[in-house]
Amino acid sequence: MPKKRSGGGLTTTQQAAKFLGVAALSGAVLAGIALPAAGALGLAAKGTVEGFDEIPSNLKTPPLSQRTTILDSEGGLIATDYSRDRTVVPLKDISPYMQDAIIAIEDSRFYEHGAVDLKGILRAMNRNVQAGGAAQGASTLTQQYVKNVFVEEAGDDPDKVAQATQQTLGRKVRELKYAIQVEEELGKKKILENYLNITFFGQQAYGVEAASQRYFSKHAKDLKVEEAALLAGLVQSPTRYDPVNDTEEATKRRNIVLQRMAAVGDISQDEADKAIANPIKLKVSEPKNGCITAVAGSGFFCNYVRQIVLNDPAFGKTDEERAKLWNLGGLTVKTTLDPKAQRAANEAATSKVNKDDKVAASVVQVQPGSGKILSMAQSRPYGLDQKKHQTMLNLGVSNKMGGSTYGFQVGSTFKPITAAAALEKGISPAQSFSTGWKLSLPQDSYRTCSGAPAGGGNWDLQNEMESEKGSWDMTGALGKSINTYFALLEQKAGLCETVEMAKKVGYERGDGKEIEEHASITLGGEVSTPLSMASVYATFANRGTYCSPIAIEAIIDPDGKKIEVPKSECSRAMSEPTADTISQMLKGVVEDGTGTLAGLTDRDNAGKTGTTNDRLDAWFVGYTPNLSTAVWVGDDIGEKTTKMYNITIGGQYYDKVCGGCLPGPIWKIAMTGALSASETPSFNPISVPRAKPKEDKDKDKGKPRDREDGDDKPGTDDPIGGITFPPGIIGGNDGGPRGGGNGP
Repeated sequence: MPKKRSGGGLTTTQQAAKFLGVAALSGAVLAGIALPAAGALGLAAKGTVEGFDEIPSNLKTPPLSQRTTILDSEGGLIATDYSRDRTVVPLKDISPYMQDAIIAIEDSRFYEHGAVDLKGILRAMNRNVQAGGAAQGASTLTQQYVKNVFVEEAGDDPDKVAQATQQTLGRKVRELKYAIQVEEELGKKKILENYLNITFFGQQAYGVEAASQRYFSKHAKDLKVEEAALLAGLVQSPTRYDPVNDTEEATKRRNIVLQRMAAVGDISQDEADKAIANPIKLKVSEPKNGCITAVAGSGFFCNYVRQIVLNDPAFGKTDEERAKLWNLGGLTVKTTLDPKAQRAANEAATSKVNKDDKVAASVVQVQPGSGKILSMAQSRPYGLDQKKHQTMLNLGVSNKMGGSTYGFQVGSTFKPITAAAALEKGISPAQSFSTGWKLSLPQDSYRTCSGAPAGGGNWDLQNEMESEKGSWDMTGALGKSINTYFALLEQKAGLCETVEMAKKVGYERGDGKEIEEHASITLGGEVSTPLSMASVYATFANRGTYCSPIAIEAIIDPDGKKIEVPKSECSRAMSEPTADTISQMLKGVVEDGTGTLAGLTDRDNAGKTGTTNDRLDAWFVGYTPNLSTAVWVGDDIGEKTTKMYNITIGGQYYDKVCGGCLPGPIWKIAMTGALSASETPSFNPISVPRAKPKEDKDKDKGKPRDREDGDDKPGTDDPIGGITFPPGIIGGNDGGPRGGGNGP
């Protein structure tokens, strides 16, 4: 008794079909029936029955490329990213009309034949003979599915796509064998489901669910008969029958499908006539793909998440493996992004700097103790349209992760690192130095970690104003950002110890290179990034324990399985008393030092200002016990030639930009918004020794100050000035690498 198929074996007729089908495909019959003349296509006898058994026996069906969904820490949607806009759905979630329509127009005897339709072959042969050419093919739905698998596996590689679709007898034979295997292993229903999920329907939509959303803004399960017929008609030629661009051609094709559905008994003629009478009614949803669609200005963070997957060995041993994981998609990525903090950071970045200004702003926030990146925002919007002042350059991160070529010199925001190195060596905060406003130190008095001198000749530096001479202790020197003090403090603490402390607290160059061991590092001569600086100051907030920054909390693959993600690694960088002392001293910066315009009034907070030569970069980096934020403002385009003197930014004129007068207020907006209605923890109280004053250098204490270590002309008494460095001291006009617009 013949065995009936239920997704398993073959009937007697189908066994015969298998044999005859192979025979047909093995010779000139196929060349004459399903394809144009063999000679015209270069079909050869090679790849016929003799080579049939050499074809791999296991059909390798690649996972279907799908959308990746990127979520914030609360589960809200940040963006979707995909190389194929596809959402795989089970057959039960596809309208019966759609199932009937695709079978009616593509393979009406789908449930009656096996992998090869002998009646279809004979019918095609007869019509092709009558037409004198290849008027009709004979591929079954199963064969079409197998071909689509080959194309999907080829991805976006044009050479592989050409190989997957080349008109050779060998490929047709291989396709047939796989089709036979698919019929045996999957059964009709699963083949239909897979086919509807893999097929391209035009308008960037792969699979019926994405197509239904694109053309009708509804789920595939809700498609009406005329809508299903339209989609089914697209398969033959998505471009020719595109209803968005050619309603007339699309209508003709849809009506052919409806008439065919009536002819095979899927619907009545009356139903077909009524559907044909209805004009096409589209409700098109535009494709929303990639980080450019990210909410609340989080496109840069979104792309940073993508870069993590593409670069971290946790997601694959090779670049190819990691790229394949991302391109296949179907991932659900839960990130560390805090929606409240992101809104605040985006507001802050755009509130004081306009997108069309000569300079840009970057804001990055990190949670102390966890390393979680809570926000990442810029004044220029994320995107490719330069006419709209968009950029893909992530100013907050390293070059490898999508940032600028080198990063940016950090100015005096580095000084707390030197202070920490000194405290760890046992130097008291009461340590005082007396200097003139200028200082010249032999560079060989600074030693690298290898014991070599840091350079030859003298290092000449100076403070901002001629009046800045006398004696300072560590607290006073941090508050007023005294360069001469920190040059001497680094000399006493040790250049190597300072560099090693920088490494411990997470200070990294934006170009990924090792920190250079030059004496000028204490004044911010090295390049870094806002993310790195936010992490450094989070170490102080976390009482001396550094936690590496992370952006991903969890990833679920298309099968619902968890993918292991990198975890924050925490290590002690300094003792708790050292960190507590730094925090107490940096409170003075926002209370009566260079950062008064940034200070928060409702909670403990601390921070440090910084500017560089020619005011190319301006910084404010600060923190509370539960949030660290870095703000950078500067030239993000070209060769970094915009000196922030006599400049209008965000509609406000500045005679000279300083860390306290522009980045500081941006920092305050970001912190206030992110921390509103949150807990107000305090810094750990600690008594910080002070030196006995040798002169009345604190006579201005309590007055608002907005002065920073820039490069003002010496001898001025401008309270919003900066400290001048001779060329080459910390990478001014000729002092070293600059960040710029050469990053990806």
